[in-house]
Amino acid sequence: MGRLLAGLSQVGAWGCFDEFNRLEERILSAVSQQILTIQRGLLERHSQIDLMGRQITLHDNVGIFITMNPGYEGRSNLPDNLKSLFRSFAMVVP
Repeated sequence: MGRLLAGLSQVGAWGCFDEFNRLEERILSAVSQQILTIQRGLLERHSQIDLMGRQITLHDNVGIFITMNPGYEGRSNLPDNLKSLFRSFAMVVP
């Protein structure tokens, strides 16, 4: 995941991670730290950030989005520190 986030950050691409809550909670916690680093870098308008122990260029167009289907078997609850990094909304069938 870290290499993928680093690549998105360097080129300014958007990434949408589907069924994000299917990852194990220990992995979600590690990913949340990487996403927080990217978001802080964007807010503070840094041109470079330290991600996974190396300096990478931070492109200001990077976007990270997640989808999840809570309540299904095999899904984890998102840790609070990860929930706070995303804006949530619900979609229903009309």
